[in-house]
Amino acid sequence: MAAESNAPTVSESLAAWIEGLRAEDIPEAARREAENTIIDTVGLTIAALETDYGLAVRKAFDQRGDCTVFGLEEGFESAAACVINGTCGHGEDYDNTYEGCPVHSGVVIVPALFAAGESLQLPSREVFKGTVVGIEIACRLGLVAKKAVHAAGFHPTAILGCLGAAAGIAAAMGQNRAQIRDTLGVAGSMASGIIEYLADGTWTKRLHPGWAAQAGLRAAQLGAAGFRGPGTVFEGTHGLFSAFAPSIEADFAPLVEDLGTRWETANVAFKPYACGTMTQPYVDCAVRLAREGVKPEDIKSIVCEVGEGTVHRLWEPLADKQRPPTAYAAKFSSPYCVAAGFIHQDAGLAQFTEDAVRDKRALELAGKVTYVIDPDNEYPANYTGHIRAELTDGRTVEARQGQMRGGSRERMTREDLLAKAGANLTFAGRPAGAAAALEAFATGLFEPGEPFSAAALRRPGA
Repeated sequence: MAAESNAPTVSESLAAWIEGLRAEDIPEAARREAENTIIDTVGLTIAALETDYGLAVRKAFDQRGDCTVFGLEEGFESAAACVINGTCGHGEDYDNTYEGCPVHSGVVIVPALFAAGESLQLPSREVFKGTVVGIEIACRLGLVAKKAVHAAGFHPTAILGCLGAAAGIAAAMGQNRAQIRDTLGVAGSMASGIIEYLADGTWTKRLHPGWAAQAGLRAAQLGAAGFRGPGTVFEGTHGLFSAFAPSIEADFAPLVEDLGTRWETANVAFKPYACGTMTQPYVDCAVRLAREGVKPEDIKSIVCEVGEGTVHRLWEPLADKQRPPTAYAAKFSSPYCVAAGFIHQDAGLAQFTEDAVRDKRALELAGKVTYVIDPDNEYPANYTGHIRAELTDGRTVEARQGQMRGGSRERMTREDLLAKAGANLTFAGRPAGAAAALEAFATGLFEPGEPFSAAALRRPGA
């Protein structure tokens, strides 16, 4: 996969675009989805601060400084702010995602850029530009990776997000091409994150975005200082894709072509439910059937048609998925998520408590949910859902969801996302005006001339 000697490397192509990009070149659609990402990410972070994992990461990274942890009044050191914000923002698996590869860009890029902005005293508009660049690069890397990073046992958000964060901070800092190339080269050696959390529902996935955010910040600082990194970090024999996606011969056209004219930032997806990305359309199917009058006690069995690439994370081992060991494991259990949709007609924060996932009705129904692989399923290009339920009276009912609600084919509006943020902030005991304060902050970042500060996010709406 080595580049031809007379052609620019992948990182050189990215560096040329990043160096020449101006904030005013970013179109309205990309700006709006970046604003939505900020609103969604900050609201989710604040909602998780007092959880068990939120308290643990705050205790572990209790280093004081000038950077903001969303929802906390005291300032933190830059890396600590990255890790806490990223971990809490991703902790409920309710944050933004992407169709093509489920990379959660917001919970890496927003913590990284905001910590960089405050610690390096960058202009607000450049921080916003860097946020867009970071999301753009992370998503485009996902188009190259598709299923391959997951298939190799790694978390795409952790691996690809680190490179996106580094690129975004490089853009915000105004790095030149050589510095950007080195920043990306260094970031490739900092990317990490395995998916063994699936074995027992423990917390390491939650940590991945925060760790990637601080790694991206450190890589950008090293690149800016002249620390050299490999120019073939993406396509080299020992590069990122050889290491983390060895099953494919990477095609980098989706990463480097149409930069500045095709904006994947405008295509980020937002979750209506607090669970794994590919479970979302299945929950919609369950909710629809429940609203049509199908009761959990009337269901004899359920079969779902699924994409083969989702099975090892969301369906197997089936017996374990039907009885998830923890509330966190339930988020990646399609049988439980389907059961929650039928019983509660929702799969929000309240459906993923330890008490909720041990509910007898939920476990009984989850035990009736199985799957078959649909060879024509579009995953990962599109996330679809299907349920066929056999009822005790002999009838069979069926529902299909042709796309992820909240994705590019069925978008959530700003009003939808403000309602989601408001519910999450209310869950955390924050004032009624907090969501509106997040919107005002996010939309104000594009204004020129102001030095960046996230201090308003320490007590939004207060």
